[in-house]
Amino acid sequence: MIEARGLSKRFHDKKRGEIRAVDNVSFTCQPGKIYGLLGANGAGKTTTLRMLATILEPTDGTAIVYGHDVVEQPEKVRANVGFLSTATALYARTLVHDPPVMIFDEPTGGLDVMTTRTITGFIRECRSNGKTVIFSTHIMSEGEKLCDTIGIIQDGKLLAEGTLAQLRDKYAEHDLEEIFVKVVAPQFANSEAKAS
Repeated sequence: MIEARGLSKRFHDKKRGEIRAVDNVSFTCQPGKIYGLLGANGAGKTTTLRMLATILEPTDGTAIVYGHDVVEQPEKVRANVGFLSTATALYARTLVHDPPVMIFDEPTGGLDVMTTRTITGFIRECRSNGKTVIFSTHIMSEGEKLCDTIGIIQDGKLLAEGTLAQLRDKYAEHDLEEIFVKVVAPQFANSEAKAS
């Protein structure tokens, strides 16, 4: 199981000052389920997943991954987590120790259709084998096909969460892309206003 508890990560940029890449994010992922973190590029997905995998240390908050605290027991977390990302190309190391928790950070980014199908098949297999799976993407169709629970993130904040059916009911839209736009548009307008 993964339980994020008020996870936050701030960076300091010389030009822009303090940047809140992740801002007080909390959610739970259960074994045998896929939790999808959906967001645009720069929304905070990768930073969140890197904190869960202990690649980055949270500025505030923590997460419990397979019974271990990412801040207090990072080595025990790492022993139970597989982290797969097209950016880091950790495919071999991800699977060697057959971890109970799998973290996929935009694993299909830039891949062809057949390779993408292989990876999404593997993600489904992880769920079937009872693993706790968290998956980030900005591709809405992947979210619709793969995820048991979807969390929508923008500007480092988790703005909406639920099953696809719950999100469809709440936002009165069938298409995940339309739901996503409804959720992030107000937040996006606020960040555009701040930037100008």
